[in-house]
Amino acid sequence: MTKTSSFTAPKGVPDYLPPSSAEFVAVRDGLIHAARLAGYGHIELPVFEQTALFARGVGESTDVVSKEMWTFADRNGESFTLRPEGTAGVMRAVIQHGLDKSGQLPLKLCYAGPFFRYENPQAGRYRQLQQVGIEAIGVDDPALDAEVIAIADAGFRGLGLDGFRLEITSLGDETCRPQYRELLQEFLLALPLDSETQRRARINPLRVLDDKRPEVRELTANAPLMIDHLSESAKAHFEQVLGHLDALGVPYVVNPRMVRGLDYYTKTTFEFVHDQLGAQSGIGGGGRYDGLMAQLGGQPLSGIGFGIGVDRTVLALAAEGKSAADPARCQVYGVALGDAAKARMVALGGALRGAGISVDLAYGGRGMKGAMKGADRSGAKYTLVLGDRDLAENTIGVKEMATGEQRQVPLGEVVGVLRTALGN
Repeated sequence: MTKTSSFTAPKGVPDYLPPSSAEFVAVRDGLIHAARLAGYGHIELPVFEQTALFARGVGESTDVVSKEMWTFADRNGESFTLRPEGTAGVMRAVIQHGLDKSGQLPLKLCYAGPFFRYENPQAGRYRQLQQVGIEAIGVDDPALDAEVIAIADAGFRGLGLDGFRLEITSLGDETCRPQYRELLQEFLLALPLDSETQRRARINPLRVLDDKRPEVRELTANAPLMIDHLSESAKAHFEQVLGHLDALGVPYVVNPRMVRGLDYYTKTTFEFVHDQLGAQSGIGGGGRYDGLMAQLGGQPLSGIGFGIGVDRTVLALAAEGKSAADPARCQVYGVALGDAAKARMVALGGALRGAGISVDLAYGGRGMKGAMKGADRSGAKYTLVLGDRDLAENTIGVKEMATGEQRQVPLGEVVGVLRTALGN
């Protein structure tokens, strides 16, 4: 009787396995590439941080902090949390290592990896989610806001995605947010809201506008909106952001009711939405967070960034019937017939990889028929066939898989021939 393992992945934590993992890698790398083109450098963050960092930075009234964090105590009793988002950790690293004092502002950083939310798993909503993020820190410039947004837009389009829309608004600044908060709070507390929603209205009234329950949305339909109460400076900033997006050719829709799920956002706030994903339609978003660094004990520097869901972008591509991945596992597949040929093929495979060509070989002594099936499954453009007669003649068979045409090439020239044929 065959034993089977009783171990499974934790609930809500997906495995990405070949061949479908190629799509995941293509999406992640494509989104990062868009940031690299704009001069963003890589930052690698701890997977867990002190709990207080997220409580202070993200906001204790948010669902992320109050309901969704994975928090644990270490052996010394200190509280740590698996990172639920990236911005607070980036700001901690910038402050700790003095990156903001380098004199090279804006500081442009990008990152990718797993983040963690304790919530009910469903399609596109995982307890371990994968994100790509960027942060631009130290300069308050509407053109920089537009650059950050355009990078996300270019990342999606570079993958072939086009069934999404950009929604954008302004959440105001320190000169107009306090007055608006009072106005909104007064409006909300006059409504017949349940006790929990009233509590939220007292702590952070903007959160109530983000409530998805139909009865609450109906009650708040006529709520005052931040975009109608912007200060002159915040209004001018927002109009300039939109002007730069127009110049960059990035389409958008102004959504005055947008409320992001994190407390640190100010001024420009945005989200990319893909309606074919149903309830989990947000595939990425972000905004400006001008007070966050000072709140975490650093300089009073501004910042703007985004987080894009790799998992949801993969689902969005599938919903559009598209793929960003190259289905081929390798460019060249090597088939050797006999021990002497195998020894030479192993060495040739190493030489081809050294020349930047991806190579797989038929291992295990399979016959010609089985080896050629392996070549077909690999997706290789060329298959190399080497037998005793070829060795004696110092040649190798090069088969173009698309046409089935095979020709003999001198062994000493095959690396160069393949580099030319593959454009490497």
